[in-house]
Amino acid sequence: MPVGGRRVPVVLGYRDPQAYRTDPYFLGILVGRVANRISGAGFDVDGRRYMLAANDPPNHLHGGPGGIYGQNWAVDPDGARSVRLRLVSPDGHQGYPGRVTLTVTITLRRHTVTYDMRAETDRPTPVNLTQHSYYNLMGQGAIYDHSVQIAADQFTPTDAAMIPTGDIRALAGQGFDLRRAKTLQQADPGHHGLDLNYVLSGTPDRPAANVSAPNGLQLTLRTDQPCLQLYSAAHLGRAGTPLGGQDHAPFARLCLEPQGFPNAINTPGFPSTLISPDRPYRQITQICSAPKVAA
Repeated sequence: MPVGGRRVPVVLGYRDPQAYRTDPYFLGILVGRVANRISGAGFDVDGRRYMLAANDPPNHLHGGPGGIYGQNWAVDPDGARSVRLRLVSPDGHQGYPGRVTLTVTITLRRHTVTYDMRAETDRPTPVNLTQHSYYNLMGQGAIYDHSVQIAADQFTPTDAAMIPTGDIRALAGQGFDLRRAKTLQQADPGHHGLDLNYVLSGTPDRPAANVSAPNGLQLTLRTDQPCLQLYSAAHLGRAGTPLGGQDHAPFARLCLEPQGFPNAINTPGFPSTLISPDRPYRQITQICSAPKVAA
């Protein structure tokens, strides 16, 4: 992204594309079949128990090792600035039931990237996709000076293993209440790290999140998903050779992950993430990064 005549590398990445296949930090990938954590690495559908890889012991995280991000997708151009990705995830892949056909269309229009994610299945199965880029609008350094605003009145508290308790709690009075913009330093002055699921209160035409940096660059995210995970990358490390001029270090980037309710498959009080032959999946998320225009 050009700012003041120079290009700023706002998205974290690797020089070697093969590094993304086994990256433990999930840089820039399409996460699934189910984003976030599944408690106990298992769930029940139609009276049958399905067990998954416990890659975040004792829980399952982001579809497990070799999830959809580690597969070879079919890639087809769809116009001058659009590409369509397609993957068939077979029945039993990573322990999940059902044959799932995934189609993701990514379109670039000026400063905006749109992700149109769809999934169809031949039997009931959970699907909860997200896009997992790491952003630093300054290009390098820590992100404590980034200002973040999220259109959410509530969040889902978690236990020590980052599994939602099943409660949906008001953000009022919490330091990480971002209904009004705060720097990440203000939201997390102790640098403990933020890894929170916000329950969005807006509509798809209203920004779910705004991020701005001291250099004047801003990022706006819109989504039709009910939730947004904010992760300030407290545990980010180096798992491959970074793109030039980038830091792969704690708090060097932040993630904004649109998603359904985490662990909904094991939490009866949360809206379901099950899809079926007559109820397919779709997500539309738009991410715009551009210099802030003065009022």
